Amino acid sequence: MTQDKQEAIFDGFLAIVKAPYGDFSGIGKLSKALNDHSTLEEIVNFLRQNPQGERAFKERPLLGNIDLQQLHELPKNTLGYIYSDRMIKNNLKPVPVDKIEDHDFSYLGVHIGETHDIWHIITGSDTDKPGEVQLQAFCVAQLHHDRLFLSLLSKNLLKTTIEEIELCESIMDALAKGWTMGKRAKPLFGIQWNSLWEKPLEDIRLSLDIVI
Repeated sequence: MTQDKQEAIFDGFLAIVKAPYGDFSGIGKLSKALNDHSTLEEIVNFLRQNPQGERAFKERPLLGNIDLQQLHELPKNTLGYIYSDRMIKNNLKPVPVDKIEDHDFSYLGVHIGETHDIWHIITGSDTDKPGEVQLQAFCVAQLHHDRLFLSLLSKNLLKTTIEEIELCESIMDALAKGWTMGKRAKPLFGIQWNSLWEKPLEDIRLSLDIVI
């Protein structure tokens, strides 16, 4: 690794450490510095070992247009209702996807980005600090030790050390739970979630070997 690359990573990491909680503006810059061609290729090759991942990279399915109000009319135990309810209550909108560049790395980033909130729900990870740590640890386990999610974990551990040491136990419990859950669960990458809106959330978790 060149000195310039190391400096870019350190600068990017320092920026997200200094940023207030919930400010995600620096993540893209850090991701670009961390996830070089060889790193992304390793992740893609790892995900392709599973037939679901292989199919996803070939077909590149997307969530498509999401009508939150329509999903909110589904039974309250379904993935669609629970997803839309969380999005509406938190004043969130689905991530817009205009296009995917014609290579696997682009689809990897787009798919992870647009399904992030669904992974929160599937894994039972709240949007508070321990919940984010739990999901980040889950992602590290599922995405072949992804450098970006590992750096986000490192950031949260450092911020806990500096700013909120009283959260130490809940943060560490969340990290351990997310890592263990991610190792035991079936792969989430490549699932066509928009075909599962009407299914009960607990049935989906059961089929994926996810125990909350």
